[in-house]
Amino acid sequence: MTKRVLLGMLTPSSNTSLEPITTAMVAGLPEVSAHFSRFKVTEIALSSKALAQFDNNEILRAAELLAHARVDSIGWNGTSSGWLGFEADVRLCEQITAATGIPATTSMLALNEILEQRKVTRLGYVTPYLDNVQARILENYGKLGIVCQGERHLGLQDNFSFSEVPVSQLEAMTRDVAMDRPDAITIICTNLKAAPSVAKLERETGIPIYDTIATVVWKCLRLAGVDTRRVTEWGSLFQEVA
Repeated sequence: MTKRVLLGMLTPSSNTSLEPITTAMVAGLPEVSAHFSRFKVTEIALSSKALAQFDNNEILRAAELLAHARVDSIGWNGTSSGWLGFEADVRLCEQITAATGIPATTSMLALNEILEQRKVTRLGYVTPYLDNVQARILENYGKLGIVCQGERHLGLQDNFSFSEVPVSQLEAMTRDVAMDRPDAITIICTNLKAAPSVAKLERETGIPIYDTIATVVWKCLRLAGVDTRRVTEWGSLFQEVA
């Protein structure tokens, strides 16, 4: 009997997109299943109240519940270090592994690993976020030596609302960013429904597109020892980034 591979995903409480998309993404891997644990996240902003949602104690409690299911890897399926600073995710992963003994990653750390491997220096961005949140994300990538080569954002704050953005609008935003010819495009937010469109958009634009639901699945599979090339029809990430 093939050993089961269990992926643990930490999920913002108001997110309704990442669970069905993640499940669909691994559906072609019969031994793999994804399991989810939630903690409170309802808005994305730079206010003290909004930032307090990402207190590591709350996230660690959710991670410990995933550990009860003996998952092979744990992923924080969120993008908060984009505005908090990437070192926040490094600390979180260290704490999760110290508490559970399970290797951990995040959407953003996985994205950054991919960008480094692919030597991306000019990045395009699609997000739903407020102006100041978007500016903070661009600033943090600038510190990594990655310049903004096109961006679109929606100015939204309520996390639930992100899931209601029409796919056609997300596709149009991505095509607009592609006109600036970045090395790659990232869709940052795990409550957008863009991931199923990535393969099509890559064919249209000729530009690799890294959606943050896909990035954390990619890394969690790798941590669990699964060949990501077995994931098909979800974009070049799974086929081309080793």
